[in-house]
Amino acid sequence: MKFILLKLNYMKMKKIILSLAFLSGFFVQNSFAQDFVQSQPSQLLNSYYDIKNALVAGKVDSTSIRAGEFLQILNGIDYKVISEGNANALLKDAGAISESKDIKKQREYFENLSLNMSLLAKALDLSDEAIYEQYCPMKDAYWLSSEKEIRNPYYGSSMLTCGKVVDTIE
Repeated sequence: MKFILLKLNYMKMKKIILSLAFLSGFFVQNSFAQDFVQSQPSQLLNSYYDIKNALVAGKVDSTSIRAGEFLQILNGIDYKVISEGNANALLKDAGAISESKDIKKQREYFENLSLNMSLLAKALDLSDEAIYEQYCPMKDAYWLSSEKEIRNPYYGSSMLTCGKVVDTIE
């Protein structure tokens, strides 16, 4: 009789341990999924910075490539993170940049991409670092930067430092 009670207790303990292992696995997996979902918007912001930097350098092909990478990241983001409407606006802007082989056109499309990214940055926590919203008075257009230093994507080397920081998003 004592042996049967010990065996029953052992089986209960085994079930409890297995249940706890299952639940802890679920929570760890859920935590990884949340970390992945939260990292997507920051990847998108970093990709946006890559487009901006390519425009600052005046590199048409690099700008197209960087906009294509932005599209890939954006297509992988869950609509629970960024609404479908916001995602579609960003897709349209980045798609136009990636397809263009004219730096002037790319810079025109970038103006709208920047506006939409700014709205997104103000609505979501895209970065642990400060995001600087900058303004070019000659173009009457804004862009985002990870640095306070002005590097104008709308005029590149011809007016590299034209602009000012108008907001800091933290």
